[in-house]
Amino acid sequence: MTVLRDSHTVFWAMLDDARLSTAARVIINDRDNRCLVSPVSHWEMALKISVNKYEINDDFEAMWEEALSRFDVLPIEPRHTGRLIALPFHHKDPFDRMLVAQALAEGIPLVSADRQLDAYAVERLW
Repeated sequence: MTVLRDSHTVFWAMLDDARLSTAARVIINDRDNRCLVSPVSHWEMALKISVNKYEINDDFEAMWEEALSRFDVLPIEPRHTGRLIALPFHHKDPFDRMLVAQALAEGIPLVSADRQLDAYAVERLW
């Protein structure tokens, strides 16, 4: 199975955070699954750290280089951003909207704790 990981799932896995669900851990750790990570995720986390929403003790760049070495990066392409044009504003967060657009364009589930994403026609795994 190929899945796209929401930003918090990457971050929580890196920090071994208990908020990461058991099902999400199984999906992420199953070597038969292909877990994709969007550049949106490290951009979002950098912004959240800069406004003190999240805190890390490790080097940000090193953490992300390690995370991205273990998963495939899904680049943001025009067919992804094009999906944003008609995407309803059920969710106001631009990062989450981009992840939804990417998942829809790719036809893959999104691993996320965010229940607001259920308003979209994307399969959310948690």
